[in-house]
Amino acid sequence: MKKTTKKIPKFFPVLLLFLLTAFSALAQNAITGKVTDSKGNPVEGVTVTVKGTTVSSQTAADGTFKISAPTASPTLLFSSIGFGLQESKATAGNAVTVRLIESNQQLNEVVVVGYGTTRKKDLTGAVTTVTAKEFQKGNITTPEQLIAGKVPGVSIISNGGQPGSGSTIRIRGGSSLNASNDPLIVVDGIPLDANGISGASNGLSFINPNDIETFTVLKDASATAIYGTRGANGVIIITTKKGKAGGLKVNFSSNTSWAEITKKVDVLTGDQVRSVINAGGNAQQKSQLGTANTDWQDAIYRTAVSTDNNISLSGGIKKLPYRLSIGYAYLNGVLITDHLERQSASLALNPVLLNNHLKVDINVKAIAQKARFADQGAIGGAVSFDPTQPIYSNTKRFGGYYEWLESNGKLILNRPNNPVGLLEQRYDEQNPMRSIGNIQLDYKFHFLPELHANVNLGYDVSKSTGNVFISDSAAVAYKNDNPYQGGVKNFNKQRKLNTVFDFYLNYVKDLSRIKSRIDLTAGYTYNNYYAKNYFYRGYTANGDTVLGTKNPDFLFDEPENTLIGVFGRLVFNFRDKYLLTATVRRDGSSRFAEGNKWGTFPSVALGWKLKEDLFKASRVVSDMKLRVSYGITGQQDGIGNYSFLSSYFLSSPNSSTGFGNTYLQTYAPSGFYAALKWEETTTYNAALDYGFFNNRITGSVDVYYKKTKDLLNLVAQPAGNNFSAYVLANVGDMENRGVEFNVNLQVIKKRDVSLDLNFNTTYNRNKITNLTPIKDDPNYIGQLTGNAAGVNGFIFLNAVGGPRSTFYLYRQIYDKAGKPIEGLFEDTNRDGIINDKDKYKGQSADPSVFYGFSANFTYKKFNAGFVARANFNNHMYNNVFSNLGRFNQVAGAYTIGNASTNYLETGFQGSTDVQTSSDYYIQNASFLRMDNINLGYNFGKIGKGQNFNIRLIAVVQNVFVVTKYSGLDPEISGGIDNNLYPRPRVYTLGVNLDF
Repeated sequence: MKKTTKKIPKFFPVLLLFLLTAFSALAQNAITGKVTDSKGNPVEGVTVTVKGTTVSSQTAADGTFKISAPTASPTLLFSSIGFGLQESKATAGNAVTVRLIESNQQLNEVVVVGYGTTRKKDLTGAVTTVTAKEFQKGNITTPEQLIAGKVPGVSIISNGGQPGSGSTIRIRGGSSLNASNDPLIVVDGIPLDANGISGASNGLSFINPNDIETFTVLKDASATAIYGTRGANGVIIITTKKGKAGGLKVNFSSNTSWAEITKKVDVLTGDQVRSVINAGGNAQQKSQLGTANTDWQDAIYRTAVSTDNNISLSGGIKKLPYRLSIGYAYLNGVLITDHLERQSASLALNPVLLNNHLKVDINVKAIAQKARFADQGAIGGAVSFDPTQPIYSNTKRFGGYYEWLESNGKLILNRPNNPVGLLEQRYDEQNPMRSIGNIQLDYKFHFLPELHANVNLGYDVSKSTGNVFISDSAAVAYKNDNPYQGGVKNFNKQRKLNTVFDFYLNYVKDLSRIKSRIDLTAGYTYNNYYAKNYFYRGYTANGDTVLGTKNPDFLFDEPENTLIGVFGRLVFNFRDKYLLTATVRRDGSSRFAEGNKWGTFPSVALGWKLKEDLFKASRVVSDMKLRVSYGITGQQDGIGNYSFLSSYFLSSPNSSTGFGNTYLQTYAPSGFYAALKWEETTTYNAALDYGFFNNRITGSVDVYYKKTKDLLNLVAQPAGNNFSAYVLANVGDMENRGVEFNVNLQVIKKRDVSLDLNFNTTYNRNKITNLTPIKDDPNYIGQLTGNAAGVNGFIFLNAVGGPRSTFYLYRQIYDKAGKPIEGLFEDTNRDGIINDKDKYKGQSADPSVFYGFSANFTYKKFNAGFVARANFNNHMYNNVFSNLGRFNQVAGAYTIGNASTNYLETGFQGSTDVQTSSDYYIQNASFLRMDNINLGYNFGKIGKGQNFNIRLIAVVQNVFVVTKYSGLDPEISGGIDNNLYPRPRVYTLGVNLDF
């Protein structure tokens, strides 16, 4: 039988291809839907991707989208700039509605760290983030005040009540004695110059607080080692607000504030001065008494009215999210001539280009200030000037202000001047301007989407001009018989340009098979800091050259330094339970000699998520993570450029060398230390992060130990060995030990009512362990520091075995009634002589414990909150008591003055200067301060179409202070209370409008 073979028709392959294509098309499922923001507004330009594929689409202007999926029930991913990544399960035939959550609601999930971001759950370092929702409210003039009392381990002490004066910031106690203890501040990737700007009382005052989105505080070496020689004092990363995709949104806010002082220095009244002089003064002093009862503090202070207004426009034009903000503030100080005018503008552009492979962040900020700085010498003058005299005289001399005159009508020189005249007749006007900007490019490679290349190009440029003018009729600069006077007309000018270039590669890969994740970063950074400071000769008020002065030898100087670094970081999450972070940075600084120019700063940290292993079945424990870290960081701020070299300086005219009848100014060399380098701090940190009851209770406990070596200290030089008797050298060691505790409580969490509480506390103990090249040198008592008015010598001793800023004074002896006996002190070494050897190391000026406590309450459309802080075991030297609490401050050698009411308690005559070195003046300055109370009401959307949202807020700042300290303020950086610009109580009413 013949076998037959059936042939396949020629058209069959074509038919098969057609059928496969048809079935494939039928297998694709059309998914439609709409994407909105948290307020229900449509969001344009959202990328919609089918999970596990490369199929993607984008939303239209009305937020709708359409995408074809290979399955009937795919999982869709929604991503857009300004919003968190979101997943949603979809079903063919059913429209999907997705509401995206703004990024600022998910900042607790993604944390900004040095050179990039990381997931919060992958953190192994001591990092705290504070968002705009948690900021302090009210009349905030400098950004750091927004987080005062909010972060454990961080002390923020206001430098006074002057607008824009800033604060002293210390993270875990600082790490230096003679260099800087200030943290590194990074704004949108730009490290700020620690030297500040001429004409501005604080460099941070150039950042508009209304533009800030978050503060991230890096505290341990695991987090800060990536900043190398600048990380020892901690790092604060400020992130400003960015644009968000969607329609145009406008926000306008306006605050009006009233500030007034709540406490004055207690001094004698006019009647009390007359009583004191009539009882113990001589005939001349009695004849000088006036008839007035002038309260000079009332005369120099006022109720200060200020306003702060800001408007911002944000949204997205196709794929270009943007935010533009403009601000204007006019801030009056409580001193009658003190004010600060600030104009600011900020622009942020955040496009995503090249099919979502190139992310661009452009940030430009510019601020111009115009300030008149009051003569703060008037603060001291107001407490020491004769209250029996009037403010104004009956003549036009000296501007019409009362001044002390001799019998012949001439001004008595070297005497206190009228405090009101000091303020009204001095014009210290400064006009600093600053701009900070950068462009950051983040490119995702097509061939390897897990790999990103990041480039950051940035600048920080400033210009400052100013002048000080005092009329020749003003008593403080009156010519009289003094040929060197005749008013003042001085000028100042400065320019700065700091540049930044960063490049790094970042590779992030999810290893799904082992439930792990790897995050690798490696990069290079270049930072250059340049300044040009101009010098001017002295001029009188009418423009004449001040007698005895000449043109500067140099018209300007140009200090410059450069920092170059390479760095790498590995973050490894294994099975979503075990964490590893390893960092290394190598820095090179132009400030040091070749042999000490480069340094390496490593760190390593481990984490273990305990929940699954130890508390899997627990209904109480919802999260638990153990962290340990070790690392080395450096500190070079506060160290001069090229101080390892000897420099030559020109002597002053008063120090000229005579050659016959000719006197010439000569050059002399300065001392130097060739081996100068940065200070180096090693930090150990162990911590536990916790969450209970579905994370209704969260927080952390950190225990740390910081050891600083190569501490800079003044070291005596053998005769003939150097050009000065002392040089600043790397010889010391110091340590800080501490514990931080932080807890957040969601006490009430319901639809119409909520209550959130935060409490944090920090214990820090500082100890100096070495200060000399030969450890435990028995002939070295320590480093004396701390100048105070009227004190002959220093009042602090930094000595081995004790904390820095330890008071070093005589031990006062008291009578049976408990009254101090003037000039009588304990002979502590029992040698029969009272001298410096009898001074003892007493209490420290720094607190050992400090707290922060805050609360936020909402009920329907109402919200309220407060922030309180407390310090314990900090001490203050009451320099007002020591300098003014004696009879000779009232009965002066030439004129009548005034005294602290402490004189009425002690009866001190002031016959011996040694009394000012008594521990009688040290007082416990522990305190509880209510920083802020606020109340708000949200009217919600109103108007036609409900396009407007209005919120009102009322705030009281510096509400009250509870303390036993008898001075003006128990919270003064440095531990010496003398003529502090008082912090006022501030009342603020504000309105916020969104449309």
